[in-house]
Amino acid sequence: MTAVIDAAAVFSLGPAGAVRAVRDALATGLDPDADMPRAIIPLANGQGLLMPSEAGGWFGVKVATVAPGNAARGLDRINATYLLHDSETLMPTAILDGVALTTLRTPAVSVGAGLDRLHELAESAAEGLRVVVFGAGPQAEWHVRTMRAHAPVADVTAVTRRGGASAAWTDRRLAADDPAVAERVRDADVIVTATSAREPVVDGRLVRDTALVLAVGSHEPAVRELDGVLMERATVVVESRETALREAGDVVLAAAEGRLDPRTLLTMADLLTSKAALPAGRPVVVKTSGMGWEDLVVAVAVYRQAGGAARAQ
Repeated sequence: MTAVIDAAAVFSLGPAGAVRAVRDALATGLDPDADMPRAIIPLANGQGLLMPSEAGGWFGVKVATVAPGNAARGLDRINATYLLHDSETLMPTAILDGVALTTLRTPAVSVGAGLDRLHELAESAAEGLRVVVFGAGPQAEWHVRTMRAHAPVADVTAVTRRGGASAAWTDRRLAADDPAVAERVRDADVIVTATSAREPVVDGRLVRDTALVLAVGSHEPAVRELDGVLMERATVVVESRETALREAGDVVLAAAEGRLDPRTLLTMADLLTSKAALPAGRPVVVKTSGMGWEDLVVAVAVYRQAGGAARAQ
């Protein structure tokens, strides 16, 4: 019987549970560099993405679509379904809401990778962390939620192209050309970029030496949210060196400019298996593109938690 796990059941795992699933998988030996590559398929009105992975006795694949024109139709830009199978029999075990899974696992990966720096910042911030988020969509909101699950947050500024009304998870929302943005970036402990921008949205000269930057918006080699100035200043953490150098425009373009030596990239697995440490006095950039193993380990955690509550058919 195949369980059908809806969005509410996926989200019930919670940010802390999702971070734990990601970090536990890496700490116990999962190798992101051995993951199956993602297939990006050009479609007439957007992109299709196939993201397979096999690990820990499970096989799963996310089928996602990105339709830029959907916003004008009042429809979601990204849609997805996740199919989970038992590795031994290859029988389908569960069908999960893929949009909810992506919304939950993406911040779990970036916050999970930067968790040590996040805790350091929280210890020195008596009133809580000051956060600036570029973007105001689901990923922007859930990055804040995931941070709040692990550290006190005192102030959140959302930055969007045109500004607008603040959402419940923000203290204010500024337009990108508002002079106040520079001041907020200078003061920020954590900066999140969760945009569809194709050019840098953060002035790398303004970022504090102690800051944590979580960049999640781009997954194409010619698209970036962070400039070469910041990438040169920072310690850069990625999911997989091979994947970052193939798909992460922030990394690819900075390397092409001679501002980033690919040999200096750290991986999440390096940090979690004590092969590396974050140096002091440098910003930490966590640049993620999204990989199949991340969906898989969080999907398995959701499935195990859902248990008999999932509807079988």
